Amino acid sequence: MAAAHTFAAAAVFTALSAPANADTPESDAQIAAEWQTAWDTYHFTDTTPPAPDSGRSQITNSISVDIDSPMPLTFHKYSNFNNHIGKNPFLKRVITHQECKKGSTTYRNLTAIEEIPYEGTIVVSKTHAQQRLHPNGYYYETDSWSEPNVVTHQKIDFKALPGGKTRVTEKLTFESDSSLIDFVAANGTASHQQLQQALKQAIESGDL
Repeated sequence: MAAAHTFAAAAVFTALSAPANADTPESDAQIAAEWQTAWDTYHFTDTTPPAPDSGRSQITNSISVDIDSPMPLTFHKYSNFNNHIGKNPFLKRVITHQECKKGSTTYRNLTAIEEIPYEGTIVVSKTHAQQRLHPNGYYYETDSWSEPNVVTHQKIDFKALPGGKTRVTEKLTFESDSSLIDFVAANGTASHQQLQQALKQAIESGDL
């Protein structure tokens, strides 16, 4: 994610048709309304694979990183999307619209705001997401939607390793129009790998 998280590369497609300027930000209330519209329209928590004749495709990748930090602490720091700001070079803000708890699971409805340089201007990319934290199982899930109609499903698992280390494994499923899926999956995975390494460095150094 942004946070989520983060689709800097895919979001550049938005600039081809609807560039926006970071100097004219929307209010949090407007962004919350956009989140609700995306939720109602795209049902982005639905993990059902697209039908063969839909013109859309899915690709799933898995990436891992070992962090020299105890597992509970790593889970707490890694799962906080506000800690991703500055680690993803384009992520500027995470807006939490609603947070609630059902049993041991915490639900967060949020939007990640990225500012991406593109041909001399700034493209503002918004990724609308729901994060579900499962502290009892030490994993969290995130489903998101962003332009150009890109949906992601993520499951991030934390496993304790010998010596007080933690292995973080991200299972990433990308869904988009079939003509874009290879680009979206490749760049989305690369973005997550860069974020993993930045979080690893920040956690191990004590910056987080």
